[in-house]
Amino acid sequence: MNGHIQIDATPQSAVDKQAVDYEVMSYLIQLYGTEQGQRLHEYLHHLAAQTAGAVSKQGDSGKRWSPAEAILICYGDGMQQEGRMPLQALADFSNTYLQGIISAIHVLPFFPSSSDDGFAIMDYERVRADLGDWADVQQLGESFDLMVDLVINHCSREHLWVTDYITNEAPGKDYFHELEDQPQLGQVLRPRNSPLLTEINTRSGIKKLWTTFSEDQIDLNFANPDVLLEFVKILFFYARMGARYIRLDAVAYLWKRLGTTCMSLPETHMVVRILRGLIDVEELPLTLITETNVPHAENVSYFGEANEAHLVYQFSLAPLLLYSYIAGDSRALVEWTRSLAAPPAGCSYFNFIASHDGIGLRPLEGLLPDSEIAHLIDIVHERGGFASMRSADSGQERAYELNISLFSAFGGDPEDLNAYVGAHQLLLAYQGVPGLYLNALLGTANDYQQMEVTGRMRSINRGHWQLHDATAVLQDTDSHHAKVFHALTSSLRLRGEQSAFAPAAAQTFIDGSNEYLMFLRHDKYQRILVIASFALRSQALAWPEGVLETYQSVVKDLLSAQTVDCSAAINIDPYQVMWLELA
Repeated sequence: MNGHIQIDATPQSAVDKQAVDYEVMSYLIQLYGTEQGQRLHEYLHHLAAQTAGAVSKQGDSGKRWSPAEAILICYGDGMQQEGRMPLQALADFSNTYLQGIISAIHVLPFFPSSSDDGFAIMDYERVRADLGDWADVQQLGESFDLMVDLVINHCSREHLWVTDYITNEAPGKDYFHELEDQPQLGQVLRPRNSPLLTEINTRSGIKKLWTTFSEDQIDLNFANPDVLLEFVKILFFYARMGARYIRLDAVAYLWKRLGTTCMSLPETHMVVRILRGLIDVEELPLTLITETNVPHAENVSYFGEANEAHLVYQFSLAPLLLYSYIAGDSRALVEWTRSLAAPPAGCSYFNFIASHDGIGLRPLEGLLPDSEIAHLIDIVHERGGFASMRSADSGQERAYELNISLFSAFGGDPEDLNAYVGAHQLLLAYQGVPGLYLNALLGTANDYQQMEVTGRMRSINRGHWQLHDATAVLQDTDSHHAKVFHALTSSLRLRGEQSAFAPAAAQTFIDGSNEYLMFLRHDKYQRILVIASFALRSQALAWPEGVLETYQSVVKDLLSAQTVDCSAAINIDPYQVMWLELA
């Protein structure tokens, strides 16, 4: 540990609970009318207070702002062991290899599901029997904070609410969007190219329901206040079961209004503000994170006025970083980094470059020209990956995401890991909380067998590990898996010791070109100059003006543990990342 681990308290003024509570009620009234809004407000306030009384808050104050905060992304069956439940195997792996390195684990939906690898949920409050039970989930939560998905836009076609709709019985009979084909639907933005409306055979005949993602995933109608109430109850249930992060899946699609894109409507933001307000008023130990996968400006709108998400996914980072490395051109990444605004007090970014999903291309809109996006797609195809398509507002199909493992996207060469490791070290340096996908942490290549089993392109990056196989490759120091894992976990541990890498510490753009990027991370205790090379050649970079103190003759690169002469140029190797501790 160095001497800089001290960090400031959470940079957020005390919440005016009365004002926040008034805002919650005003949003409820705007959405549902005065009478229903007031009645719903009273009931939600009661539920929040009950949850607060049942949830321990010990040790949660300011935790979100620690530089040691890092989140593992994985499926509940991502680690398996014969004779044991997968959640138990995941706990064993995590306790053995990730203690003191990862602070939280995002276990992707572990509920009964009919499709989409868990995101078509049949029951929001049960654990899949083939994964384990709530005791196994809570055991994992004893060592790590838990992130749990609130799949809020849709439910499975096999959910009991849909059965209620089919039979015209409460509560589900009024939970969905029933409509016919009409011209106003042409403006709706889609993430997929499947039909927007799906026929359902009911007691009253064939009806058409709104299905944004697939015919098996039926969109819920939040214009019905009972739907909001259902999901607030589910959110509080997750809190009582140990969740500390709540991920609002596909939240941008939540509210529908004909004649619009139905994306990130004001009503959607109101719903997020209601959830955040309930958390703040009762001081629940929950971090709200929004998952949107949209262009950058729309994505960061979910900060609101520091009254929506605590964390927003930094979706543009993954495709920009990948393009910079494989094309050897960092200009778009440099300009994007230059443009990044500091998040509001009490909020930050969730940074990642690999996840269970593909690498989104919509977040590149306005950042890269179509010709360069096409070039990126071509390279991914050459490296064994695919591009999923969506229906664009023009009626034509556009590429939506890249389906490829991150290791394969970076070339998949076990003997050349510099770019792959460097990309993660740069990820860890950006302002925010980092997230690392289990398969990326282990350097997993494209899984064509899994893709063949499921018939889905996303499965190429959703393979499972046997615990004994993971143990074997990590013990084999010559394997690329061990080299990747050691490099990334060592960098994570080092990051956690630097106060300048706390999510609330400032980030200041310094310099960049088509071959390198510089920015400064700093707080009152420490300054770190981050430099990343995207060139195939070594470079000699001049010290930027104003970053060095007059007394400094050498500084230390924290990653290599080598000193750098302040009187000479900064020599940086191909794809190297440097964390230069200035003061």
